[in-house]
Amino acid sequence: MEKENAEIAPRSDNLWLLKSIFTRRINADGDAKTSPNKNLPISFLSPHANSVVSRCSKILGKSNKELQDEFDVELPDILKQPPFYARNFLEFCSYKALYLATKRPNYLNDKEFRQLTFDMMIAWEFPGIDNDLIDKETSSRSNQDGEGEDSGSLFYSNSTKMAVQVDDKKTVGPEAFARIAPASLVIADISTVHNLFDVLTSSSSPRLHFLIYDKYLRSIEKVTKFVQSAVGPQVITNLSLAEDEIIIDIDGTIPTQPVLQHIGMSTWLGRLTLTNYALYFEPGIGLYDKAVRYDLALEMKQVIKPELTGPLGARLFDKAVMYKSTSIAEPVYLEFPEFKGSSRRDYWLDICLEILRAHKFIRKYNMKGNQRFEALARAILGIFRFRAVREAFCISLSNYKTLLCFNLVESLPGGDMIMETLSTRLTLISLTTRQLDALSSPNANRHSVYPVALMTLIRLKIISPKEAELNDEATYQGGDVCVGESNPFEAVVKKLKKDTGMAEAAQATVDQVKVEGIDTNLAVMKELLFPFIKIYNRLQHLASWANPYKSVMFVLISSYMILRGWIIYMLPSIFIYLAIIMIWRCYAWKRRKLEVFKVVAPPGKNAVEQLLTLQEAIAQVESVIQSGNIILLKVRALLFAVAPQATHKLTMLLIVKGIALAVLPVKYLMLLVFLECFTRNMPLRKESSERGLRRVREWWIRIPAAPVELTKPDDKKSR
Repeated sequence: MEKENAEIAPRSDNLWLLKSIFTRRINADGDAKTSPNKNLPISFLSPHANSVVSRCSKILGKSNKELQDEFDVELPDILKQPPFYARNFLEFCSYKALYLATKRPNYLNDKEFRQLTFDMMIAWEFPGIDNDLIDKETSSRSNQDGEGEDSGSLFYSNSTKMAVQVDDKKTVGPEAFARIAPASLVIADISTVHNLFDVLTSSSSPRLHFLIYDKYLRSIEKVTKFVQSAVGPQVITNLSLAEDEIIIDIDGTIPTQPVLQHIGMSTWLGRLTLTNYALYFEPGIGLYDKAVRYDLALEMKQVIKPELTGPLGARLFDKAVMYKSTSIAEPVYLEFPEFKGSSRRDYWLDICLEILRAHKFIRKYNMKGNQRFEALARAILGIFRFRAVREAFCISLSNYKTLLCFNLVESLPGGDMIMETLSTRLTLISLTTRQLDALSSPNANRHSVYPVALMTLIRLKIISPKEAELNDEATYQGGDVCVGESNPFEAVVKKLKKDTGMAEAAQATVDQVKVEGIDTNLAVMKELLFPFIKIYNRLQHLASWANPYKSVMFVLISSYMILRGWIIYMLPSIFIYLAIIMIWRCYAWKRRKLEVFKVVAPPGKNAVEQLLTLQEAIAQVESVIQSGNIILLKVRALLFAVAPQATHKLTMLLIVKGIALAVLPVKYLMLLVFLECFTRNMPLRKESSERGLRRVREWWIRIPAAPVELTKPDDKKSR
């Protein structure tokens, strides 16, 4: 292997020298100069990695040798071991170059920047000279696979399908994307980078193509341009924004996509605006009235959830967001009408919840100053990425695949661990400008936490440095990602990613077994509860005394267990028995798949029959609720002595039972209750038991129900 490397390295050096001879730059005076020895390639890197490092050196204004010397000096020895030296060095150069490249204006609109970041990911997968052969084999294999497929037409409406055919040689895997993309926080965040990769590769899994990646970055650039131009004189006048308040998104300005606000029976048409502190609604069309502000930053027991709405308060369309808090008298419904689906409503629901949960996170961990700005900046950048994906690819996201950090932790198993780790990281951010300046010193700790998201918004010219109370002179390497290692935040995300896969797989099985129809669901439930139904029927058979011998034996054995005190061990014994059965099946049936649970489906019914069945079920539920209310009203009448005679009898019965509970041991009481219930149908007691139950029913019927008066609610809602 060393011999092969020795042969390949000089060959690549010679190729580079031949290219450099013909490479000339014209200076300001028009003189041609050559620089054959200025930036020699590094022997242990693959050609693609050398290309990336050379471009990084041009951005940084340093030679490859100078970058390698800095890497050897600044990073610990554990990151310079031979198996990982090439990859760690590539990360070192990439993170430094991305930091300077993102300081340039409109860098997202620069195709060279987009190509460079993608090439960094490709080089990360094959950084060393040993990986070059693997890269060539992979490329040739992909070419062979592409030749065997039907080429078809390249003019597809779906750009992701076209990307698969046009650029099938250079693709990126999830690990490379997760290591390079978060170095620029506007592109990806560590907490959601794996979800972002899954979304971008939904049609070309498991590899990311450049056309998809390029379209994603161009979409982010459009979103940031929209936010930069959203602040106009009319908007500022109507909204009265605070000094550090940022407009995130606006809706309702297009006549074909209106926003309706419902409060009670009243409805207004207007414009909806979301900022990093509040939600604003401005009634009107074209010319807007004074905005109504719904604060998302304060603790007011706020609730935001999807809701049905419609004209005159009718619950017809599932296209609204309900906002409720202690600051308003009644809930507000914001409707997003559209002909098909509810994607607008879902988008606004998600971004409003993201801001609300970001402020909840800030209050929970008591963050101040730049720490608070950083948390809100992460939420804002997450919304930018979410909107870019939504507009570029029209992909609907599930709870586990969301690109919003603070929404993710609400649905992700173990999401609270991410929030705790993030809070620990953000609390390390310095609160004052003087402390932040210390990070720019050459001797600053490379693990020092800098407000990366906040600096990203400043460089995108969405907020000014004055608002954030810091400058842009500090340097860092990779932001949330560290060269050659994962910080605690990244480690927690990787750990929980496995749990997320299990949760998604489990949810997929739940979606598969869902059936429609009341009769079908009842049939499935009946089959699942068959063992319990069978046990209940056996007990009913013993209690009916149809077989006196079995019933007597059951009564004697049960009574003996109660008297001996063994009955208290029955429930623990059942738990231990079930645990043993599950352990045995776990190991004995390790290689056997679970058999499909077969249920005999009931006869099919048409729509009218299903409506009649539903009406009958609702009537039965209503009857049960009515019976429950009658019982409660009669109990109320007994408590308030509406029927004195019945109350006296009940009082004496309660006193006797209270004395019995205080004097007799529990096991004797259990025995008396068991014998009373189980021997009612015994031939010796059957007649007297029936007579006693009849007298109880007659006593209960004579008890009157407490009076109830229904009053209409006060309707003082203003139109």
